[in-house]
Amino acid sequence: MRELEKGPRGLRRGRGARERILSASQQLFRDQGINCTGMDQLCAVAEVSKRTLYQHFTGKDELIAECLRRFDPDILPEVFDRTDLTPRERLLAAFDVHAPLCPFIAAAVEIPDPGHPARVHARDYKIGFAARLTDTAREAGATNPEQLGEQLALLLDGASARSRVLNTDAFTTAAAIAAVLVDNAIPTAAAPAGSSAVEQHDDAGRGGAPHSGRGAVAEHPGHGHIRDRITEQT
Repeated sequence: MRELEKGPRGLRRGRGARERILSASQQLFRDQGINCTGMDQLCAVAEVSKRTLYQHFTGKDELIAECLRRFDPDILPEVFDRTDLTPRERLLAAFDVHAPLCPFIAAAVEIPDPGHPARVHARDYKIGFAARLTDTAREAGATNPEQLGEQLALLLDGASARSRVLNTDAFTTAAAIAAVLVDNAIPTAAAPAGSSAVEQHDDAGRGGAPHSGRGAVAEHPGHGHIRDRITEQT
């Protein structure tokens, strides 16, 4: 006999329906948008009846919010919880892990109501993400960790939106800008003995340790100009 489980209303149904609904929702919301995804289509892709769907979720609003909650509940643990990277390296590694379009931004764009549960969760996530950047910046010895955390959060969100609009990768350039912001924010005393923050950046470009996982920060054309221009403004 197939295993059964109880839903929120005490009704019994086959195990796996809830996960199929969430999996189908995440795929459809990502590929065609939230507003373009109807409940009939969602049920068809998940291979469940509407009755089954509503046994698990009170409606589409709750389903959207649950999809966002499941996307990244611990806020990039594959970056911020790594012990093999220095705090500075973790800040820059955040630019190597990203979705084609941040689902929290996508949800906020499609849902106008700021009180919608998905919008509330998106806001909380973005606040939490900036807080993790700030904590890491503080650990790295940044002079003003709150400012650096907000700068990097804004840079990541901008890269996500620009990548989607232009259908290209804006994260490589964003990572180069982030390296300059980080180096300017961390006093020389916080860097390894015998090297300044700028020297570390230049050493990476000459084949030394890269700033991020893919090492593209120092290699991308024009990064030196970006660094010089930002340095002049700070």
